Amino acid sequence: MKLTTEKTISSETIFEGRVVHLVRDEVELENGKITTREIVKHPGGACVLAITDENKAVMVRQFRYAHKIIQLEIPAGKLEYGEDPKLCGIRELKEETGYEAGSFEYFGKMIPTGAYVGEVIHIYLARELRKTEQMLDEDEFLEIVEIPFENAVNMALSGEITDGKTQVALLKAWILFNKDAQCAPM
Repeated sequence: MKLTTEKTISSETIFEGRVVHLVRDEVELENGKITTREIVKHPGGACVLAITDENKAVMVRQFRYAHKIIQLEIPAGKLEYGEDPKLCGIRELKEETGYEAGSFEYFGKMIPTGAYVGEVIHIYLARELRKTEQMLDEDEFLEIVEIPFENAVNMALSGEITDGKTQVALLKAWILFNKDAQCAPM
C-alpha cells in the first residue's frame, strides 16, 4: 500500500500562547474518512553540541518545569518565527555558556514528537571555542558543566542524560567521530 498525505478540510485555533499554539484540524484520510488532528505549533529551536579543545562537551543543568526535574542538556533555544536556526544556535551558545565558536557546523535536524508537535530542532556542532561573557535572560537560571565527551556519550547511553536533543547530538557525534570503530563506548 502506498501512503499518501492527509487533506486538511478546516483548521481552528484553540489556544494561542507565548511559546506554542494549539490547533484542531479536520482532515480527510486516504480512505476518505474524516477525522481530527490536534497539533501543537511551535517555531522550532536550535541546539549546540559545543566541544572544547580538551574534548569536553559544554552542557547546562537547568530546571525543566514540565517534568519537575533538573536536566542536563546541551545549550539550546527557541527560534523566533522566521529566524535563521544557525543565528539562534550562535546566540544561545553565547547567552547560556559564554562561549563563541570558531567552527560552527550544521549537524542535521530532529523532530522530537512528530505525531502532534510541529517543532523541528536544528542541531549544530561548535568547536574552536573561545570563552567570553555569559548573557542569560532575566528569567533563565542554569549551571554550566563541562563533561569529557566520552563520559557524556556514556551518560546518554545509560539513560542518565534523558533530554532527546542532547542524546541525538552526542550519539551522532560519537558515530561521526568514530566512523571506523566497531561499537560505541560503555
